[in-house]
Amino acid sequence: MSNQTQDFQVKTHPLNHITRTIAVLSGKGGVGKSMITGLLATYLQRTGQYRVGILDADVTGPSIPKLFGVEKIKPRGSEDGLFPVRTHSDIQLMSINLLLEDPGAPVVWRGPILANTVKQFWTDVIWGELDFLLIDMPPGTGDIPLTVFQSLPLDGIIIVTSPQDLVAMIVQKAIQMAKMMSIPIIGLVENMSHVVCPHCQESFSIFGNGKTEAVAREANIPYLGNLPIDPELAALCDQGNIERFHKRYLDDSLAALERMIKPGKNDDEPAINEVSQNQVPASGAVKIAIASDGTNVTEHFGHCAGFVVMTIENQTITDRAFVENPGHKPGFLPNFLHDRGIQVIIAGGMGSGAVEIFKEKGIEVITGASGSVDTVVEQYRSGQLKSTGSVCHDHQHADSCEDHA
Repeated sequence: MSNQTQDFQVKTHPLNHITRTIAVLSGKGGVGKSMITGLLATYLQRTGQYRVGILDADVTGPSIPKLFGVEKIKPRGSEDGLFPVRTHSDIQLMSINLLLEDPGAPVVWRGPILANTVKQFWTDVIWGELDFLLIDMPPGTGDIPLTVFQSLPLDGIIIVTSPQDLVAMIVQKAIQMAKMMSIPIIGLVENMSHVVCPHCQESFSIFGNGKTEAVAREANIPYLGNLPIDPELAALCDQGNIERFHKRYLDDSLAALERMIKPGKNDDEPAINEVSQNQVPASGAVKIAIASDGTNVTEHFGHCAGFVVMTIENQTITDRAFVENPGHKPGFLPNFLHDRGIQVIIAGGMGSGAVEIFKEKGIEVITGASGSVDTVVEQYRSGQLKSTGSVCHDHQHADSCEDHA
């Protein structure tokens, strides 16, 4: 089958250089696949490191332009081809809805015409230099997914699902199709996993406990976590302002994509379906450490009495302990925490030297936190805790914040 796929592949426009082409797929409609595509593009673009585009292959149900508020902008063309429109944050975007006189008119075309339209978005659109081209696929395993799998040089797919049993069964079909076509599966994401009470921050699985993680484990592919039903995100999508959403979701998916394109990547690095040392485990658990006096977050990282260490799995704290600060030696604390499997460090302020060591070890640094440890944890779990990038420069704290990390 892999040889057949190669025979059908078509070349992109000669002015294009697209490093990674990723399809976002779902077994059925209504699971938030386009929203996930839009969020991934937004998060990638927000890093400031990548040039990102979205090819809207959901020709009969194109929603990407609406999510980004560009549905009234028309692509411009030249004798060389068609140029995608650009969103507020400079994400490039092409969709059939941008070419129709009436975006509300239905696209009543037969399968081969739909599939050829998607191919033209690959061959005739001048995307230029892109690090990532995300393809928002139509649901199911019909003509367009088959055409994309056969004709475009995909580097991998992300499959989006929701918690219901029926959806999990349908996802199996998408997984089998990808395997039949020899397309690497980056992982599975479960959308609408739960809702979080805005008052008590407790999570409720209104559709029951999702089966996505079990499906991923059975198929031996990565589980990239879940995200809740979020009224704020839904409202911003309806307003065409998805780029204004700033909560922390899809971290595992973003990390998996970034591993595919980081400088120095070579054949000796782990394959897509392997779990690297700093990847969040398949269970979705993340281990965090909060510099504190046991009750409140410490203003200066090196002055803390110790660290409240927690494991958070599927929005639930499964383990909590207090680890005393073992002392001040240059560069010691980042290594000390790394050796204990810490993936996120939270503090009031931190020296730039410590920040760099943590980043080199793949540990996320969040500074600017204040107040009680419990409050900060809830802010982190709900995606409301934002790093201010606060770095300690005051000389009176240099022995603990800077020189001794």
